[in-house]
Amino acid sequence: MSSSEGFPGSQTSRKQVIIAGLAIAAIAGHLLIRYSATPTLSAAPVNTSDIPLIAALLLGGVPLVWELLVKLIKGQFGSDLLAGISIVTSILLGEYLAGTLVVLMLSGGEALESYAVANASSVLRALARRMPSQAHRKKDSTVEGVALADLAIGDIVVVFPHETCPIDGTVVEGHGVMDESYLTGEPYMIDKTPGSTVLSGAINGESALTIRADKLAVDSRYARIMEVMRGSAQQRPRLRRMGDQLGAFYTPLALAIGVWAWLISGDPVRFLAVMVVATPCPLLIAIPVAIIGSISLAARRAIIVRDPAVLENADGCRTVIFDKTGTLTYGRPTLIGQHCTGAWTAGEVLSLVASIERYSKHPLAAAMVAAAKEQKIALHEASSISERPGQGLSGVVSGRTLRITSRQKLLVEQPDVAGELPDPAPGLECVIVIDDRYAATYQFRDTPRTESASFVAHLKARHHVRRTLLVTGDRASEAEYLASIVGISQVFSSQSPEQKLEIVRAETAQAKTIFVGDGINDAPALMAATIGIAFGQNSDVTTEAAGVVIMDSALRKVDEFIHIGQRMRRIALQSAVGGMALSLIGMFIATAGYLTPVAGAVVQEAIDVVAVLNALRVAIPPQSLTDY
Repeated sequence: MSSSEGFPGSQTSRKQVIIAGLAIAAIAGHLLIRYSATPTLSAAPVNTSDIPLIAALLLGGVPLVWELLVKLIKGQFGSDLLAGISIVTSILLGEYLAGTLVVLMLSGGEALESYAVANASSVLRALARRMPSQAHRKKDSTVEGVALADLAIGDIVVVFPHETCPIDGTVVEGHGVMDESYLTGEPYMIDKTPGSTVLSGAINGESALTIRADKLAVDSRYARIMEVMRGSAQQRPRLRRMGDQLGAFYTPLALAIGVWAWLISGDPVRFLAVMVVATPCPLLIAIPVAIIGSISLAARRAIIVRDPAVLENADGCRTVIFDKTGTLTYGRPTLIGQHCTGAWTAGEVLSLVASIERYSKHPLAAAMVAAAKEQKIALHEASSISERPGQGLSGVVSGRTLRITSRQKLLVEQPDVAGELPDPAPGLECVIVIDDRYAATYQFRDTPRTESASFVAHLKARHHVRRTLLVTGDRASEAEYLASIVGISQVFSSQSPEQKLEIVRAETAQAKTIFVGDGINDAPALMAATIGIAFGQNSDVTTEAAGVVIMDSALRKVDEFIHIGQRMRRIALQSAVGGMALSLIGMFIATAGYLTPVAGAVVQEAIDVVAVLNALRVAIPPQSLTDY
């Protein structure tokens, strides 16, 4: 798929960029000729310095005006329509420089507007980059590289260490782990043994696995996510920009005043004078200046705004939807329960376990070592460390033989200990065997962020958020446990990317939404929400899909983004509405015949300077950007 295929906004953006570049070149050429030493021939029908401007108006202005005429026929009124009238007016007045400047402002604004739609294709490119172009198919004793499209159901495929799994299948040989968090939202490495299912897009661990293909590549889990992403990009909500909202009433009003001036005076020059004064530069320049300043301010706060439209809508969102792992939680397991037999104390077991776990790279190992450090438990020298794939971790500490394994494996080996094991609990667990005797069961959970509960409460109290939802691929017990802690009442668990997408679409149809997530499985939902916020850079797919990227993964930064958007909207409205009010005064003066078209252009330029200077305030950091 090409970078623009299926995304009409990309063609629009390219054309607007070309027109804007043409306008800039024409203005530069005009100034160069005008102020060069070569004198202009007075007998020429037009000034030589105006030739580049006329070319820009013909090649760039005429297509823009034509598009605006089509909008007019469809009944779509906006500030850009008034800009088109200003282009025509400037040509009729011979004000070619003013007309070219309007072309530049109009094309630049439209290029910014269509950028987000055109950029949607980069999400699909990022998705495609994660998948290998070939798979290692095994026939008899040989392994050959084949294209994914050539794989058939039943083919045997070898997935080498640290490779991305190319197809959905079942493990037939090998023991190891796979990272499926990008796809499922589960924050843990998943054990894979013969008979386990594997998902395309998952990242293999340190051991090679041999799998049997259960589906064609085009029907795989990863392919379905790409298809969902493609549909989500094409149906991405088109946010109505602030300039269009204001222009919807300003344009008809300005036209009405211009026509009225013509009718009462019988002089068409009055109409032209009103149109020059009415040129919506406060809308076309001041609002983008405020947006650019806010983007710069956000970047200094480690908040990357990728879609400028989200700043205008940040304060209007009334529903916030959270993914679980990595957003409301830290995305790493924590030891929460130690159930020991009577022969051992919790401290004794943890001292032995952490002594060998510090040599393991398993995610649960870090949790046990951290628990020992937090409890200031001394560690001991360990020997004979072994961690064979699928067999757990073992070693010798202080003369004791330790083995850390699973409940299922222990019950196969020692079925008589079933009565000693605690009931299964939400989250993950492991069992500890010391000198071949069951000693303890450890239970783990993904720890909620310390600020999660207060942040959810803050959204409702200070930002008028009416609904908060938890939508996650995790199991119901985990999701409901977290929701009860942070104060979210509506929970959707075990959700696939397709299901997440449908939930977000349904909520966005009712009210403007913010979706906060951090995995590939969140990408379609990030695109479907009014504002998609991605935490960190765990996946280039996620950051491409989101309108906002929070670099340091803190909920406080979400609050800062909302406040930056509020402040941007307030200052932009001051500039735009204030500029329009001054323009209206100028229009009435022009209607009375006290402003010629040329004088009106000068007045409008003065109004523009005031509006832009006010808009520039947005880049000045305030004392505080959060009340959280």
